[in-house]
Amino acid sequence: MLFDRALLLQRQLRASRHPADFLLMRVNDEMEERLGAMMRKFEHVADVWTPGEGLQIRLWRGLQVPIARPAEPSGFVAETLPLAAESLDLAVSALAFQFVNDLPGVLAQIRRALKPDGLLLAAMLGGDTLTELRQSFAAAEAECEGGVSPRVAPFADLRDIGALLQRAGFALPVTDVDRVVVRYASAFALMADLRRMGATNVLRERRHTLTRRATMLRMAQLYAERFADADGRIRATFDIVWLSGWAPHESQPKPLKPGSAKASLEAAVKQAKR
Repeated sequence: MLFDRALLLQRQLRASRHPADFLLMRVNDEMEERLGAMMRKFEHVADVWTPGEGLQIRLWRGLQVPIARPAEPSGFVAETLPLAAESLDLAVSALAFQFVNDLPGVLAQIRRALKPDGLLLAAMLGGDTLTELRQSFAAAEAECEGGVSPRVAPFADLRDIGALLQRAGFALPVTDVDRVVVRYASAFALMADLRRMGATNVLRERRHTLTRRATMLRMAQLYAERFADADGRIRATFDIVWLSGWAPHESQPKPLKPGSAKASLEAAVKQAKR
């Protein structure tokens, strides 16, 4: 149990009053483009835990399809999805799965809720997201306080997420990364945006006392020294990991059974060398 989900919900509700939603808008547009390229009709759709007002995507020939929001506050905290088995053609989610304690369990619930040949398409923060802030805080705390506390949540990498999709029973799993580098005047400006995203520290093992002023100032100084451009503005990395998978269906391509090949790889290599 890494995350305090009740605290996360409180902070996301607070952030919705004056949101910093540039990442969410980027994901929204990309998701609409990816789905539009499929030329496929999705009638029963659910949005899983996208913050704010959720995704606003056109799913079929320019028509806005109502997207259900299955997560009530109690379910949000408990990580349960009130979705009937084989009830969905499509499940979508944006910038939410990085705060899930039991991601394999949530993926399994979504897989169960999809009809055969139904699709999950989601985007989450992962990889090297906020690596600059993580490194700067760790160095400042080690220097000023003689120890390091959890500041930035651990993020899954591409390979791990692909394995989780397979574990949950999805067919044809695909993952890729969209790296976004945002520049800020200072580390404090970055942290202000994180508050407006509802994405500040909700780790259960987080420090529960105020950070010393000297530590915060040293963190900002180290950040500027290590991760600033020539004009003095700092860089912040956000890796948006895209994941997709299909509920199995007999019409989908299937890998060949081991030993079913009619020619050996060794023979093909020797033939190519001649």
